[in-house]
Amino acid sequence: MTQISEAKLGHITEQMKDVAKEENIDVEVIRRRVAAGKIVIPYNPIHSPRSLGIGKGLRVKINANIGTSRDHCNLEEEIEKAKVAIKYGAHAVMDLSTGGDLDEIRRALLDVVDVPFGTVPIYQAAVEAIKKYGSIVDMSEDDMLNVFEHQAKQGVDFAVAHVGVTKESVKRLKRQERIIPMVSRGGAFHTAWIIHNDEENPLYKNFDYLLEIAKEYDLTLSLGDGMRSGATADSNDRAKFQELLIIGELVERAREKGVQTMVEGPGHMPLNHIEANIRVMKTVTNEAPYFVLGPLVTDIAPGYDHVVGAIGGAIAGYYGADFLCYVTPAEHLSLPDVNDVKEGVITARIAAHAADLARGIDKDIDDEFSRARDRLDWKKMFELAIDPEKAKEYRSRRPPLEDPSTCTMCGKLCAIKIVNRYLRENQQKETVSRKATG
Repeated sequence: MTQISEAKLGHITEQMKDVAKEENIDVEVIRRRVAAGKIVIPYNPIHSPRSLGIGKGLRVKINANIGTSRDHCNLEEEIEKAKVAIKYGAHAVMDLSTGGDLDEIRRALLDVVDVPFGTVPIYQAAVEAIKKYGSIVDMSEDDMLNVFEHQAKQGVDFAVAHVGVTKESVKRLKRQERIIPMVSRGGAFHTAWIIHNDEENPLYKNFDYLLEIAKEYDLTLSLGDGMRSGATADSNDRAKFQELLIIGELVERAREKGVQTMVEGPGHMPLNHIEANIRVMKTVTNEAPYFVLGPLVTDIAPGYDHVVGAIGGAIAGYYGADFLCYVTPAEHLSLPDVNDVKEGVITARIAAHAADLARGIDKDIDDEFSRARDRLDWKKMFELAIDPEKAKEYRSRRPPLEDPSTCTMCGKLCAIKIVNRYLRENQQKETVSRKATG
């Protein structure tokens, strides 16, 4: 039984109880939203990760991508990336490896990752097709479908399926005048296969069989954003919405079959396009959880794309995105290292919290921090900070000399200290005056 199947029967699973407790929401609300497909709990019993709810009414969650490439493959480094991602607050980790022994890498990462673990199975199918046939476009339907079951048996909790890249959506892409036709690697594999073979995407054509595999292992399907825009000029175009309409229909089929699904999107997108994209997505999928990369709100900031993604992610989260895929400073430039992973996770967490705060969630944390700031209670501020290590490092880099309770930006000219002093003195005078005239 899957989480959604249990929920439809009125049953409350241990994972639903965990999510309800973590989110401080009545467990019956969680059950109803899981049953409706508006919340997913990625949980393959083979892996048994921490319970995580993604979707309507819950805190915005973040995902960290790691994985080897064909140019750089170091398993120990990937294990360290996974540990660092979790240490700094990633709610889920995805392995996007394309270099080395992919099964060995996945097994090793599953052993150290105790949060939901995701993959893009078509990557392994493509890598193996190159070895067997010499070309990605020569892989068979079975090659594409069997890898989903293979990875689910290993314990993968959620997997991307680019089912919206179909013969019809590829035709739309051909007619579209995009600056960059496609940036999704999985989407590119399917597009090339469809064009070369002049046949339908096997994952779309055999979607019911894919659902059978997913249901057996309670593998949450993340319906992929193969048509996401790779340039802000290409945002919210017909190719993207064509894919989204297809995915919306498949979400409904998955729910009927008892398979949890979320939807991916939207890529590079100017700020003024974000709200419309999310509203359309939520409408055509009947409020499926939305897993977004960024969105990246400008194309011209290589080296700072983690900031670009956080800006877009905060706005997307406010308008209803549920799951932010982090972006690292290495985006578009190189395979990220351990420090890039840390920076990506922290900036994504800031974005997610900013979105939550705007929606009225966890406001008490900011209020408690502000009260500590008013008291110049550095210990408490560090305790509540998203990245206490960096905060402590900056404070110790130039410690205050004039007044240890302040910082070296202001010292004795500290606005908080000056105003609080005169407010207290004024309050004392008013108290004495009231007593004298009382």
